Amino acid sequence: MNTKSLIHLEGIHKIYGEGDASFEALKGINLDILSGEFVAIMGPSGSGKSTLMNLLGCLDRPSSGSYRYEGIHVESLDKTQRSLLRRYALGFIFQGFNLLARTSAVENVELPLLYRGIGRRKRRQLAREALDSVGLADKERNTPGELSGGQQQRVAIARAMVTQPRTLFADEPTGNLDSKTTDEIMLSLTRLNQEQGITILMVTHEEDVAQFAGRQIHVLDGLIAHDQQNH
Repeated sequence: MNTKSLIHLEGIHKIYGEGDASFEALKGINLDILSGEFVAIMGPSGSGKSTLMNLLGCLDRPSSGSYRYEGIHVESLDKTQRSLLRRYALGFIFQGFNLLARTSAVENVELPLLYRGIGRRKRRQLAREALDSVGLADKERNTPGELSGGQQQRVAIARAMVTQPRTLFADEPTGNLDSKTTDEIMLSLTRLNQEQGITILMVTHEEDVAQFAGRQIHVLDGLIAHDQQNH
């Protein structure tokens, strides 16, 4: 194991169902991800990449194998402990933005801080700073319906970043966006990675999007088929 690894997977298997109806989605994944890396995870539908992402994001548990996050044996954590790890160490960005429709941008960004029990004045200050960091300081009062797709995704990025996570998980973050807006979002993520040292794990189907990452991992039939550096 690389002692500098933020994430270390060893012999990870994931099986759904039982008996004749069982399906092995992951077939013994070994993987190290270093702190500060920007990694694109790619693969066709059914390859296992989404299952891998769910395990890495502590949204599911492996059937067998070892998953260490900063030395913590994640596979041994119960549901509540995994939830706490997500709350305090991980951030998530989704293809569908997942914003509250009737809630202002700044209130959407505040939401993760509310779950942490942070007071209203401090929440508002941190949310405004996060919006400013993605270039939306002037949109804090706007609801998602008053924002473009790219602006909505930047609100979602601000919401993911407001808790200052160690690791950011991005699931097809540009899937609903045009090419110009895609470039803007990817430059925002690249800046967060390079300037703040945040580790980013991103699932994408798009080769041009994957080029923004420093490393590409291709998953096929439940195994890592290729693992290469981009730059």
